[in-house]
Amino acid sequence: SAKAGGATLRRVAVDPVEGRVLDSNARAAEKLRGELHNRGVLMLNITSAPGSGKTALLRATLGALEPGLAAVLAGDLETDRDAARLRGLGAQVLQINTGRGCHLSAKQVGDAVQRLDLEGVTWLFVENVGNMACPAEFDLGESARVALLSLPEGDDKVAKYPALFAAADVVILNKIDLAGVLPFDESRVREDLSLVNTKAPLLRLSALGGQGLDAWIDWLKALRNQALHPSTPSL
Repeated sequence: SAKAGGATLRRVAVDPVEGRVLDSNARAAEKLRGELHNRGVLMLNITSAPGSGKTALLRATLGALEPGLAAVLAGDLETDRDAARLRGLGAQVLQINTGRGCHLSAKQVGDAVQRLDLEGVTWLFVENVGNMACPAEFDLGESARVALLSLPEGDDKVAKYPALFAAADVVILNKIDLAGVLPFDESRVREDLSLVNTKAPLLRLSALGGQGLDAWIDWLKALRNQALHPSTPSL
């Protein structure tokens, strides 16, 4: 990009190879979405920067849901540490390691789904690789996309990474227990969100402290109700 008269000019070049990759991913995502829909499973793609609290949110979520209703796919470049932190909480958990890949693909998720027993499962949570750029472009076949932002990251991330938040069905502001400790202007976040996404609600919570968790669980249940009764008003 370049500056001209104070405005930012963006030059976007279309990469044919990248276009083919995205097209292939989109086809795999639609196939997986149909398969999960037929099995009554709602998949949520959780995206954010590293350290924003995705795993902590999932730990709290699994603790609030009835055992056996959820399964988790944890994406990361290396190690199974996130998956290890989620085991023993009443859900099937599989780790997906991407090596150098900065996001999960629909094929990677679809292959992992084949290794799960989805009998009786309502929720399939996908913890995407911690990155605020790459995952935004890749549909995984999810029913809904969750964008997570935490106070330590700063209040400018919606403006800096608009694609991540524009694609979200819900935005979670995590680590609100640090409000007043860190310099963070929530009104700036809300203003920036109003420019890219007026549909997604902003939920404030602390995954570790538990504040605001009920609103997140209520949102999940409303999403489930909407899937079972699509004629009702949308979220």
